[in-house]
Amino acid sequence: MRLFLYYLLVLGSNYVISTYGPHQRAQMTGDILLGGLFPMHFGVASKDQDLAARPESTQCVRFNFRGFRWLQAMIFAIEEINNSSILLPNITLGYRIFDTCNTVSKALEATLSFVAQNKIDSLNLDEFCNCTDHIPSTIAVVGAAGSAVSTAVANLLGLFYIPQISYASSSRLLSNKNQYKSFMRTIPTDEYQATAMADIIEYFQWNWVIAVASDDDYGRPGIEKFEKEMEERDICIHLNELISQYFEDHEIRALADRIENSTAKVIVVFAGGPDIEPLIKEMVRRNITDRTWLASEAWASSSLIAKPEYLDVVGGTIGFALRAGLIPGFREFLQQVQPKKDSHNEFVREFWEETFNCYLEDSPRLQESENGSTSFRPLCTGEEDITSVETPYLDYTHLRISYNAYVAVYSIAQALQDIFTCTPGRGLFANNSCADIRKIEAWQVLKQLRHLNYTNSIGEKMQFDENADLVANYTIITWQRSTEDGSVMFKEVGYYNIHAKRGGKLSIDKTKILWNGYYSEVPFSNCSEDCEPGTRKGIIDSMPTCCFECTECSDGEFSNHRDASVCTKCPNNSWSNGNHTFCFLKEIEFLSWTEPFGIALAICAVVGVVLTAFVMGVFIRFRNTPIVKATNRELSYVLLFSLICCFSSSLIFIGEPQDWTCRLRQPAFGISFVLCISCILVKTNRVLLVFEAKIPTSLHRKWWGLNLQFLLVFLFTFVQVTICVVWLYNAPPSSYRNYDIDEIIFITCNEGSVMALGFLIGYTCLLAAICFFFAFKSRKLPENFTEAKFITFSMLIFFIVWISFIPAYFSTYGKFVAAVEAIAILASSFGQLACIFFNKVHYPQNISLGFYLTDNHKIAHNHEKHFSEVFLCSVDLHESPFTLILLLLTDFTN
Repeated sequence: MRLFLYYLLVLGSNYVISTYGPHQRAQMTGDILLGGLFPMHFGVASKDQDLAARPESTQCVRFNFRGFRWLQAMIFAIEEINNSSILLPNITLGYRIFDTCNTVSKALEATLSFVAQNKIDSLNLDEFCNCTDHIPSTIAVVGAAGSAVSTAVANLLGLFYIPQISYASSSRLLSNKNQYKSFMRTIPTDEYQATAMADIIEYFQWNWVIAVASDDDYGRPGIEKFEKEMEERDICIHLNELISQYFEDHEIRALADRIENSTAKVIVVFAGGPDIEPLIKEMVRRNITDRTWLASEAWASSSLIAKPEYLDVVGGTIGFALRAGLIPGFREFLQQVQPKKDSHNEFVREFWEETFNCYLEDSPRLQESENGSTSFRPLCTGEEDITSVETPYLDYTHLRISYNAYVAVYSIAQALQDIFTCTPGRGLFANNSCADIRKIEAWQVLKQLRHLNYTNSIGEKMQFDENADLVANYTIITWQRSTEDGSVMFKEVGYYNIHAKRGGKLSIDKTKILWNGYYSEVPFSNCSEDCEPGTRKGIIDSMPTCCFECTECSDGEFSNHRDASVCTKCPNNSWSNGNHTFCFLKEIEFLSWTEPFGIALAICAVVGVVLTAFVMGVFIRFRNTPIVKATNRELSYVLLFSLICCFSSSLIFIGEPQDWTCRLRQPAFGISFVLCISCILVKTNRVLLVFEAKIPTSLHRKWWGLNLQFLLVFLFTFVQVTICVVWLYNAPPSSYRNYDIDEIIFITCNEGSVMALGFLIGYTCLLAAICFFFAFKSRKLPENFTEAKFITFSMLIFFIVWISFIPAYFSTYGKFVAAVEAIAILASSFGQLACIFFNKVHYPQNISLGFYLTDNHKIAHNHEKHFSEVFLCSVDLHESPFTLILLLLTDFTN
């Protein structure tokens, strides 16, 4: 294997020494030699090698005028440095520049000569050849242009640590320093360009695009990064295609068919001009003019594509261009080119012939023409006026790649200057030593380049980052037709600042863009039409996320902009309008004092309080009459007071609930009703005991005493008070806003504990049931005594109201909960007032009294002294509108 490597190196060295290595070159000797790799041609002729004879070298075709200008930029920079008295004084730079023909094989053929020459001395090959007159070693290489070519070259140069500075290879794979140890570049990596392309697509709100990439180390990594960026932005790629300049015609037609049938109108292309040219030609042939092209830097200003005859298809193309640089004197240098003056540059002859469409004398192409292999061209003198023709070579208005090549040469020269001016003890090599500029080796230049930091002649700071890249910004251009001569004009419309924060990197003036060459309106390239405000994107089965149907937002949600992905939920205090385009504040509702229902309840409560107060006033006014005394007036006063409290407690349920009203209303209602029922219970029990006692005894007087009655009322009420205190301590009610109802916020009371409320109402109902039991038991009293019947009826009303209340309470919501409970309170309170007291407020004048014992034995008035109690068993009302059954129970101490 080692002998085989020796053979290759010797073969390469023989190529260097001979006139072919490859044959065409630009070469000048010097103290230090720089290599150059430039695409003087766009490709090689397709030719099958059947190996029946010795294989011939493939022929390069289609001269590249821009590539020749890049080569001239390198030569111009070297001549400037050699003429400088400051940079590398007394040291002459030479160069050896080869044509890569934009292919890997040609580039490796040239690179092999660089490597072989560098290794002749170290391999001790004097026994094989006479190497005493060989030219100096190549200590650095400028190039190549394409990323695929540079990748192959970098693999070979990296083995020998020969520094390589590319001026146009932007593939992000080349930033891998573990694999490409000696590769450097003066062009930004595609890592940024892919992000910039995605930002542009997002900026114009496209989400349905076609991606086309060259099938090489430039296109594949670039489009891979682009895909990731698109995924982050939820943008879909409809077609993802690879392309090559070597595709067969049927492959190009099939690709054009897929693009023509696609609904995507934006085509993103990561490829060089030669690769994309066949597709553009096919699109022009089919006259497909409704597409917008997004061009990577590799073809954004390609002379192969930027032709007037293609503008109907590619007009309005948005492309990325490198920042243009200024090279003083370069214009004049380009115009001074002539075949007779530039004998050291063999590419000048072909350039001249292609520019003037002629042949120079002694040209090998002239002999081919005479043999009939090429078209006929006239002879030219070599002294024609270069400024009289239109050629991309003289397009020096925006020097981008040419400027990068110029910077690459100056970077190498500055590294050599740093070595030249190095102070011993401060160098970059072992023991801080310095390299000898007269015996400089390639690896030493590479070391110095990695630490390069200088400011060029126009004030720009030049420094390679950790990946050996020069960070730069992009200029965004668009293709337009010149109004003067109809040629393609590259117009700057914005820029992309790599160093800016996200969101501020891209700047575009849309008013300067003419889409498809004619229109000012941004083209539409979305899978689905934008959704109007009030709708959102709905997923379509088996379709990409960019294809959707517009679905109306649900109630309570809104979208106030076009193409919304989701509907936004309205805040709790808001609700969506009919079109779901915005939210309005919900109406706040509670049982208000000002609404008709609240006013009606308040009036009923006030009427109840007034009627009860009226009855109490009548009882107080006639407190010494037999009928008032007979009703146990003290207990009646308490009963009437409790009814006033019951009616008043219903008022607490009206108005906006506050924490204090929520904590007050249930205890007020519960305690008031228990006080009322307790009085009725004691009263009913006392009547029953009186009638069952036959003849009152001292024991009866003890149990029927007024103090015991009040004690019982207090004890019954105290139990309810205890329930309320425990409730308020453990789970106090509070004001609560209920947002569950559409368009309305109900302000209600959160009772804190439903169980406590159940205990409160349950205890009240228990007392009412006991009272009902005693009243029912009194049904066998003398037939004219109907007091117990009215108490029974009042309890029945109480039970009907509160049994109906339970389902009504749990089936209603909002303000109606308070209304239901207020109605129940009022209904049961009116029932108690009507049944117990309305039959006592009328006292007719024509009333006849009869006195009976409980055993119906009639007694005379003079026997009254033997009994301290007189029982009224019959009242004849005659014309009275009310039926009054009065019980006169005078106190034993009376």
